[in-house]
Amino acid sequence: MAPIVLCSVLMLAICIERLYTLNPKKIAPPHLLATVWKQLKQGDLDAAKLRTLRQSSPLGRILAAGLANAYHGRDVMKESIEEAAAHVVHDLERYLNTLGTVAAVTPLLGLLGTVFGMIEVFAEIMVQGSGNASALAGGISQALITTAAGLTIAIPALVMHRYFVGKIDSIVVELEQETIKLVDALHSEENTEVTT
Repeated sequence: MAPIVLCSVLMLAICIERLYTLNPKKIAPPHLLATVWKQLKQGDLDAAKLRTLRQSSPLGRILAAGLANAYHGRDVMKESIEEAAAHVVHDLERYLNTLGTVAAVTPLLGLLGTVFGMIEVFAEIMVQGSGNASALAGGISQALITTAAGLTIAIPALVMHRYFVGKIDSIVVELEQETIKLVDALHSEENTEVTT
């Protein structure tokens, strides 16, 4: 039971931390791209503001990486955005492997506890015989408690793992859309300036 209790504490801590961290408005502030675009149009985006943008949010980090390489061409800009986005996605997925491991391991720990309990019950049968049915039933029910405890932890852990994976997927799509808007706006404007 001790490892199962430890897994439950770990699951709870990860879920609370991820619920706090995976706030879409903190990751991709709604008006960040518009603010950056306005600063770009006014020629007001210097190195200090780029550094502030990089530190403001994960989307800011991606946009700053793209803007730092914006004038090296569309391909270089997209490559730097993809590299920054890979780091951001890695940060977003932090602790999810641990949560998935908890979901997979706790039923096995519960089953292991039940097996040990059944071994004790059968050892008791060998010593006392099978005449005392109530003691036998009590031992079996006590052995099954660990399986129930393991499943009680594993089911919510699996549900939360799936929930966080889905949430991260939707956040990543939103980040991609925002960065594509910036790349398209910057480079389509350059193309129109060249052709006119």
